[in-house]
Amino acid sequence: MQVHIVHLFLKNSSSSPLLFTYYSALHRMSCFTLQDTQKVTRNNPLQLAPGEQYEVQLQFRPKHPGFYPAALVFEFKPPHSSSPPSLAFHLLRFVEAQCVTSLARELGPTAPYRPRPIIPNPILPPVCEYLNQRAPEIRGLCRKMVAISPSLWSRSLLEGGLTWESYKELLQLLLYLEAIQMEVDIKKYNMTKSPMFRDKAKKSLLVLEVPGVSENRPSVLRGDSLLVTKWGEGKEGKVLVKYRGYVHRVELERVKLGFNPKLLSSFIDGQKFDVEFTVNRLTTRLQQRAAELAFQHNLGNTLFPSGGTTTKTPKLQQLWLYDKALEQNPEQYSAVQNIVAGSSRPAPYLVFGPPGTGKTVTLVEAIKQVLKTKGSSHILACAPSNSAADLLCVKLLEHLEKRKLFRMYASSRNPDDVPTDCCNMGEHCFVFPCKEELMKYSIIITTLLTAGRLVTGGIPPDHFSHVFVDEAGHAVETETIIPLAGLLDPDNGQVVLAGDPKQLGPIIRSPLAIKYGLGVSLLERLMKVSLYQKEESTGTFNNRYVTKLLRNYRSHPSILKVPNELFYEGELQVFANEMIRNSYCNWEHLPQKGFPVVFHGVAGRDEREENSPSFFNVAEVEVLMEYMRKLLQGQGKRGLATISPKDIGIIAPYRKQVEKIRKALKIVEKEFKLTSIKDLKVGSVEEFQGQERRVILVSTVRSSAKYIQTDQRFSLGFVKNEKRFNVAVTRAKALLVVVGNPLVLRGDPAWDRYVDRLLFCPPTVETEESEVQQQLDPEWRNEL
Repeated sequence: MQVHIVHLFLKNSSSSPLLFTYYSALHRMSCFTLQDTQKVTRNNPLQLAPGEQYEVQLQFRPKHPGFYPAALVFEFKPPHSSSPPSLAFHLLRFVEAQCVTSLARELGPTAPYRPRPIIPNPILPPVCEYLNQRAPEIRGLCRKMVAISPSLWSRSLLEGGLTWESYKELLQLLLYLEAIQMEVDIKKYNMTKSPMFRDKAKKSLLVLEVPGVSENRPSVLRGDSLLVTKWGEGKEGKVLVKYRGYVHRVELERVKLGFNPKLLSSFIDGQKFDVEFTVNRLTTRLQQRAAELAFQHNLGNTLFPSGGTTTKTPKLQQLWLYDKALEQNPEQYSAVQNIVAGSSRPAPYLVFGPPGTGKTVTLVEAIKQVLKTKGSSHILACAPSNSAADLLCVKLLEHLEKRKLFRMYASSRNPDDVPTDCCNMGEHCFVFPCKEELMKYSIIITTLLTAGRLVTGGIPPDHFSHVFVDEAGHAVETETIIPLAGLLDPDNGQVVLAGDPKQLGPIIRSPLAIKYGLGVSLLERLMKVSLYQKEESTGTFNNRYVTKLLRNYRSHPSILKVPNELFYEGELQVFANEMIRNSYCNWEHLPQKGFPVVFHGVAGRDEREENSPSFFNVAEVEVLMEYMRKLLQGQGKRGLATISPKDIGIIAPYRKQVEKIRKALKIVEKEFKLTSIKDLKVGSVEEFQGQERRVILVSTVRSSAKYIQTDQRFSLGFVKNEKRFNVAVTRAKALLVVVGNPLVLRGDPAWDRYVDRLLFCPPTVETEESEVQQQLDPEWRNEL
C-alpha cells in the first residue's frame, strides 16, 4: 500500500516560550507513524518561542482496506527547569484515515441516507391498564378468532407462567399482544409520494419500490395486501379512495402488486401514491385456533409430559436401515428405534441435534422405518420454513415412491421457487385436493402454518398416527402445535420434535410477549422439563424420551471447538470426512498451519444509503474479495483441492451487505472468467440454517456499538445474539474466515470468547498481525 504523509504544525500561540517535550499515539498502530527532524523526547525537548511553529509528520501506511481512527497526544511545559511536572499540559487531537480501493468507491452509498420519519412507540402503561385501554382494538384485530375471556385481563395470568391450566388463555393473550405490536410496527413503514410502474413482463401488475422489504422491514409476503391512495387526492377536496393491492411477488427491494381494474384503467406510469402496509392476520388466527383446539382435544399429556402416563417400555426391534451409515452411529440408531417403538408416547420424542450431527437424516430415516414397519400409519411431516420442508421431501423421495407422498404448499409460495414436482402444483398455481384424496397419502409434507389447512379441511383428529417436526427450535410454540391440535390422537399418536434450542429461535416483536415467554419454542421449553434432562445418577439422557446426537459429520475440530465448549458441554465428537475437513489445513494464508480458522480484524464503517434501513460495510466487502481471490488463485496448489463457487458460502447479517457482496462478486467473476459464480450462495444466517459449505466467509458488518440496541430490537446482526452467532460459525466444513471489528464484537460474551481464542491463543508460527489485531495487544486488553 502507498505511504501517505500529513504535515502537522505545532504553533506556540502564547506570549512566553514553551518546551515541546513528547508526542505519541494513545494506542500503538503500525499503520500510523509520527516523526520529526529534531527527534523530540522528554530528554531532548524543543523550545518554541512565541509565535514559532514546528512540523511533525504523520505517516499513514495501511496494509488492508478499512477505516483507521487514532488519537494523538502532544505534551508541553514551561521552559524553567525547576517547573514541577504538574505544570505540563497536553493537547489531544483525533485523526481519521480511510484506505479505499476502486472497488470500495464502486460499492459506496448510491445516495446519502435519508431515514424515514418514524412514528414513536407509545410508552406502554402497566399491562392490565394497557389491555383494558386497548380492549376494543384487540377485539377488532382478533375478530373471527376465539372469544376473549375476561380472565385475560388478570396480571396473575401473565406472571403465573405457562401451565396446562393457563395454556389456552395465556398463549392467546400473548398472541394478542404480538398482533398489536405487529400493527404498530408495520405502520412505521408507511410511505408517501411513492411512484409505481407497470411491470414490463405482466402489464396487469404494478411495481412498488419498498426499501428494507428483503429484511422483513416491513414484512411483506406473497398473498399479503396493502392499501394505496393517490397522492394529493385528499388535498384537492376529492373523496379519498383507498385501493387494496395484493402482493404477487416479493423481490430484493420491490414488490409486484395486483389491483382492481378501476385503478389500472386510470393508472399512469410513475404515478405517485401514499402507501399503507397491513398485517396478514391469518398466521395469528391459526395459532389462536391451535391453542383452543389443543385444550379441546386434551393434549395436556403431550404438551406437559410428566412420564407418569407413559405406556410400558416397549421392546426395541432390530431395524434394517435405508441409510446404512446410521448403523454406525449409536445415538442415531437408538433415536430411530425409540421413535418406531413409540417409547415416549404420549410424550413427544425429542431429537436434540447440534450442528452437523444429522438430525434431519435421523428424522427421515425414522419416517421411512415407521412407514415400513407400520404400513397403516399416516405421517404428517412439517418444518417452519419451506426450504426445510423441501429438504425433507427430497430426502424421503430417495427411497419412497412418489405416489405415497404429497408435498402441500401454501398459495403464498412463489411457484417459480418450487424445487420438486411431488406437490399440489397446477398450471402456474397450487391446487388443494379434497379431504378424501389427501387422506390416501401415507405422508403429507407441509410447513407448520400450512398444516392448518388440513384442520380447516376437516381431516379427522385421529387420522395421523405420527407428526414429525424438523427445525422445531425455530418456531413459536403456537406454530408447532398447529399440526398437533385437531389432527393427532392424543392417546395413541406419536410426536417427534427435532432441532437445536441453541440455534436460531423464533422471532417475536412484542417486548411484553417476549417477557412472558412467547419467544420460547416448544422444543426449548420441553428440554427444561426433568423428563428430558440428564439423569443425575448417570449423567446421560433417557433415550426413551430424548436423544442428543453427538457425532459431528461436518466440521474440522478447530471450527467446532469454541461453539462446542460454549453450547454443548464439550460433548460433540468429530466424525467429519478426514480428507474434506483437512483440505485447507496447509493453506498458505492461515495464521497458524493446521488451524483452518481465520479472524481478520477490520475497522470499517456502518453505512446506509438512500432510505433503506439496512447496513453495509464496504471495508469488509473488500477484505472478503481479497480472500475470494486467494481461494480461487490458490486452488490445486500445494496439495489444496480444487474448489468451485458452489463450495463457498458467504454469510452477512444485513440484506444490504448481501447486495454489496453480490455486486463485488460480479467483478471477481469477470476477473477469473467464471461462469458459475451464481452457485456461490450469499445470504443471512437464517438462509444458512441447516446448510453447510466447504468454505464459509462471515462478514459481521457492525463496526459501531451505537447500533447494537437497534440490532437487538429487530433481531438483526451477530452481536448480543448467541444463537445467530452459533449458526454462523458452525456452517463450515474445512475453512472458516470471519471478518469483523473485534473492538465491537468483544462486547458480546460469545464473540469475546471466540475472538480471544483466535487472537490470543499463542500461534505456533510467527505471523504479521492485522491493524486491528495490533490494537488488541495485551497491554491494551484491560481497556476493553
